[in-house]
Amino acid sequence: MTAGRRLKLGVLLHGIGSAVAGWRHPDVPADGAVDFELYRRWIRTAEKGRFDLLFITDTLHITANSTPQYLTQFEPIALLGALAAASSDIGLVGTVSTSYSEPYTVARQLATIDHISGGRAGINIVTSAAAATARNFNRTEQEHPEHDTRYRIAAEYLDVIQGLWDSWEDDALIRDKESGVFFDRARLHTLDHRGEFFSVRGPLNIERPPQGSPVIFQAGSSEAGRTFATREADGIFLGPQSLADAVAFTRDIRRRAAAAGRPDGLPVVFVGVTVFVAPTQQEAERRYQEVADLVSTDHALRYLSLMFGQHDFTGYDLDAPFPDLGGIGDDAFQAGSRRIRRRARENGWTLRQTALEMITPRGEFIGTPEGITDRMQEWFEAGATDGFMLMEAMPGGLTAFVDSVLPILQERGLARREYEGRTLRDHLGLPVPPNRFVKRDTVTDRGN
Repeated sequence: MTAGRRLKLGVLLHGIGSAVAGWRHPDVPADGAVDFELYRRWIRTAEKGRFDLLFITDTLHITANSTPQYLTQFEPIALLGALAAASSDIGLVGTVSTSYSEPYTVARQLATIDHISGGRAGINIVTSAAAATARNFNRTEQEHPEHDTRYRIAAEYLDVIQGLWDSWEDDALIRDKESGVFFDRARLHTLDHRGEFFSVRGPLNIERPPQGSPVIFQAGSSEAGRTFATREADGIFLGPQSLADAVAFTRDIRRRAAAAGRPDGLPVVFVGVTVFVAPTQQEAERRYQEVADLVSTDHALRYLSLMFGQHDFTGYDLDAPFPDLGGIGDDAFQAGSRRIRRRARENGWTLRQTALEMITPRGEFIGTPEGITDRMQEWFEAGATDGFMLMEAMPGGLTAFVDSVLPILQERGLARREYEGRTLRDHLGLPVPPNRFVKRDTVTDRGN
């Protein structure tokens, strides 16, 4: 391991766990998705483990076939505001759709959370795959942007919110009661953005966030998603992968980032993992199987349908080889649907086997505390990732990880024992971006 380099750790929170049918388990509160006390306990456990961040996902469109995690849930930005007051150190990352939200509103919300939390806010940029989402936002499905266009929208959206965050220079607000001067007019800037998709004047009516810009995450791994992330994002969240796939992905990200002129180590890569840890391998396997057995074939097919843009699988032979779907799914979760097709072909899975495997993937992190630690260290040292995002299947999974795996990671120098900094950028080793409106020579003159 490189001296001084440590694993980054995040936790993805769903009130009823990340396993699609996990809500049926006797230990899971069925109404956990709207139980704030549960989230409060989780964030305190994650801070006890000195995690870098927590991560809240979202969706803007549901049907009767949607997974339980999304049928009822807290809105991420509102939830982050409450969690900011319930915590002191951990980073707070919430999901926002750039296709179906206004940059000015989101810039205000995230700047507010960054101030409330003392610089711990982050935003996960998504582009909204489901065309039916348009109908919740006064548009038709025909007006839903196609895949690559959504990423062009996202790039411009990000430029707008970052420009709005730069509205105020850091020392613009004087607030001198004696003289009656509240601010320096020369250091308040109007963005006046007019682009392909957005027209936003500004300035923003809240001073610059403590981090300059809340940390930007992106979770897409398609060609367009990788291009966007390597040029714009501070961090990438990659879904569950094999070690070989994760190494290949991260190497590709590093190559693209270098070509784009990004500093070494940016963007930070997190791989999502579901950990089942127990004193023995046999007990860990039993805990995994307990969760897997809660899933019906019907549940699995509905999840598969989501990954392929709500494609209807009910007319297919469940025990025939996974069907040739052509380009179905490419305009929804492109990278995910292609990965599912590839794995089904490589393993010779039937449609039933594919659906069940994808909904509760076995993964590589089932075992004893020492075994889980060994596996994480192997991935880290192989260059597969900078850190892990725990997607806990059960509410007790985070506590088990913090109590049993984390001490071993700390003993090996792979995880921090204390927070060294205050902000999410501090935790992740990210610089504060310069204000676009401040001239370089002005910064030098101020000794910054």
